[in-house]
Amino acid sequence: MELAQLIEDCRHERRTAQKALYARFARPFFGLCRRYLKSDSDAEELLQNGFVKIFAALPRFGYVNEAATVGWMKRILVNECLMHLRRSTSFLQVGLEEAAELPGGPDPLESLEAAELLRLLLQLPTGYRTVFNLYVVEQYSHNEISALLGISEGTSKSQLSKARALLQQLITQANPGHGLRKTR
Repeated sequence: MELAQLIEDCRHERRTAQKALYARFARPFFGLCRRYLKSDSDAEELLQNGFVKIFAALPRFGYVNEAATVGWMKRILVNECLMHLRRSTSFLQVGLEEAAELPGGPDPLESLEAAELLRLLLQLPTGYRTVFNLYVVEQYSHNEISALLGISEGTSKSQLSKARALLQQLITQANPGHGLRKTR
């Protein structure tokens, strides 16, 4: 069934359409939630909460196209994850000067398998992981991230820089053939 028809049927609270929409997007949206959260049970809970909000908001939602609809649903789920993180942790506030002290280097992320990258991402502190996901994966700007998380733009940049540096270290430790390479 086409997404436009599924959305229309969900707007009229047809349970079969709601089940079909859930079945179609549960797996990729679970992956989205899992990138932000360390436990499968938290990701599953927030996936469920997100779909409840999606179904509740659909009667007011105007379908434009598939990409816009999927983006709208993802934004709801990302916001659910961020609200959960705000309630359960405080984001580490670090200065931009500290971020400048971290080493740079080639981006080792390009050569990793998705499962390995997720495993390494989950080792990052919550604030680093959240900013990394928002900036790199969801492609939010630092200005948008600062508004979403209630942190300064400088803190967003700093946490992204530290997340990348720490990921490089983790990749190098886990896979000696990856990560930072010596240049002449």
